[in-house]
Amino acid sequence: MDISYIHEPTDLQCGQAVIAMVAGLTVGEVVSLLGNDRETDLREMRLALGHYGFTLSPQRIPVSDRSELPPLALLSLETPRCWHWSLYCSGTFYDPEHGVMDDFPASRRRFYWEITPAHPE
Repeated sequence: MDISYIHEPTDLQCGQAVIAMVAGLTVGEVVSLLGNDRETDLREMRLALGHYGFTLSPQRIPVSDRSELPPLALLSLETPRCWHWSLYCSGTFYDPEHGVMDDFPASRRRFYWEITPAHPE
């Protein structure tokens, strides 16, 4: 899967930016779908990804090392400032706040949900 990096337009739109990267959309399109331009919760992330043809695994899984991640994953990270959504795809981290990275952004606790196409070809 090819990901085009999107920086979050505001400090509160990391979730919308992650969804936009996965679905190949703009943050504005995701904001319109959700009717929310602020923090997103897991329910909204699941709803939006489902709307765009993706499924999240049912359970969040603690993760400490990148080798534990599936090919595509929604990340929930406890950063020094707040809980934060981020994206992992095939060895690269696409963080809406910190950019494209080779490893996790600074975070104390980390969890993931695997993202898969809802209807694999």
